[in-house]
Amino acid sequence: MRTLVLGGGHETAFGHGSAILDAFPDERVGIINLDAHLDLRHAPHASSGTPFRQLALHCDAQQRGFHYSCIGASMAANTAALWDEAARRHVTVIEDLDVLNALEARVLPEIARSIDSYDRIYLTIDLDVLPAAEMPAVSAPAALGVPLALLLRIVEPLCRSGKLQAVDLVEFNPAFDRDGQGAKVAARLAWQITHWWQW
Repeated sequence: MRTLVLGGGHETAFGHGSAILDAFPDERVGIINLDAHLDLRHAPHASSGTPFRQLALHCDAQQRGFHYSCIGASMAANTAALWDEAARRHVTVIEDLDVLNALEARVLPEIARSIDSYDRIYLTIDLDVLPAAEMPAVSAPAALGVPLALLLRIVEPLCRSGKLQAVDLVEFNPAFDRDGQGAKVAARLAWQITHWWQW
């Protein structure tokens, strides 16, 4: 069964991602996060900043590889400790500037590599990867961000690959929305994913 989860905080990614890992123990699962933040934080309690470190530990416990890519990460929005953890975990990171300036040269080839490399793909989209002008309805709006039109170019080949097992859209907060603008953007993104999603 394929799943589309609408959140809520990004802490939902641990529950969603670990369920996929548990359901397919003998398969290579690629985790692709479109996000301004790496969300690899060391913390005594789980939060929206910890899900991918939790998934890394879950992979460690299962003695399997942790295959995590974060696309759209902001150098300005992540601490040195998070960058260090990403390097230690061999995370593939493509910064927001690279998405804007090298989509064809760097990002789309990485998406193609992921499709070729993994049996199943879990795609998680933190809506704060979008520019604040397009997505005001998040608690940490991006000063730069990746515009929806570019985000869709990244998402489409994943949806059409036949390997996309699960998707979530997270961090939508209606309290910060402006005239339903963020809701419309999130709804279009969700619709486009389901429209393209092939098995």
